[in-house]
Amino acid sequence: MSTIKSVVALITALIMALGTHLAPYFRIIKAGGMAKLYEDWSVSDEFTKDYCTEIKKDPNKDFVILNLADIQLVGLEPFNEDGDYTWKTIDKLVADTKPDLITLTGDNATAMQAYVEVIKKIDSYGIPWAPVMGNHDGQNTAGGENWCALLFYEAKNCLFKLGPKDMGHGNYIINITENGKLIHQLYMMDTHSNTKKGDTLNGEDGYDNLWQNQMDWYKWAVNGTTKLEGGTVQSTVMMHIPLVEYDIAFNEAYDAEKGEYKGEYAETSFGYNGEGECCANNNNGFFTICKELGSTKEIVVGHDHKNCSSIVYDGIRLTYGLKTGAGSYHVPEMNGGTTITVSSDGTTVSQHHYITP
Repeated sequence: MSTIKSVVALITALIMALGTHLAPYFRIIKAGGMAKLYEDWSVSDEFTKDYCTEIKKDPNKDFVILNLADIQLVGLEPFNEDGDYTWKTIDKLVADTKPDLITLTGDNATAMQAYVEVIKKIDSYGIPWAPVMGNHDGQNTAGGENWCALLFYEAKNCLFKLGPKDMGHGNYIINITENGKLIHQLYMMDTHSNTKKGDTLNGEDGYDNLWQNQMDWYKWAVNGTTKLEGGTVQSTVMMHIPLVEYDIAFNEAYDAEKGEYKGEYAETSFGYNGEGECCANNNNGFFTICKELGSTKEIVVGHDHKNCSSIVYDGIRLTYGLKTGAGSYHVPEMNGGTTITVSSDGTTVSQHHYITP
């Protein structure tokens, strides 16, 4: 009899899980289809403040962004020791840093039930949160990144938007304001997954990058903001796959023989890279665009779990978000999260928070 009860319980759990997995699709179909969640955008469109999501800063304290990188629990890991380790890590990070906003820089989970559990966990804090997609998001799911996006939309406290169509899944802007004044912007951008042979300058397979239309969109928004505000507003870009400048910067800044940062880099750099920088095969020029426009002073990525360097290179801080939890491969000494603290003048200070659950 106990065996029969166990089988019935398992079947019931599977049916309930299937309902959870498919429910977003039914709601979207009822609303008229997935296409309605994307924006029709053109570079000729007028930029307005209403285009961005606003989140208000308390004038009496700094605004704290807590970034979680590559949680990447797989399958049923949320229910075993890896999940327990990860949940305790995030619990402690939230308790210690008291964030006003939580960001996720991709590879949030792999497979359907793991994705459901990660979203439930982050949403449970009642804090606004904003994710981007990584190269593993959407794997082993019924509908790929579209399905992940639908779950983000379902989450009560999630600020995610799909953004313009034909740019991937999730390109959107968050305005941080104080007393009605815009002081800082967050550009959340999708670096996609892998390229196919012939798609890159050297013709090799590799990780993808921001696309040209995304860079056009970024320029449109930065220039539009500058015009509206009568001056440049400082911003941070958050995405998953690092630019090739991450590799260049670490090789230039770090003395591998001495195990320390060189010269002037020693004053402004922190963290360490324990594996090669897995960038795209080609330089798409986005870093140069950021320099020319003068708005973005920091880019935050994930992707490489053993890397946590943060280096000011050519005027822009290039930060690897600290790997969060035990999902996929990880180094216990590099477990935790990263805060980006925004002051009233829009400037930021970044810091890693190392956690032993």
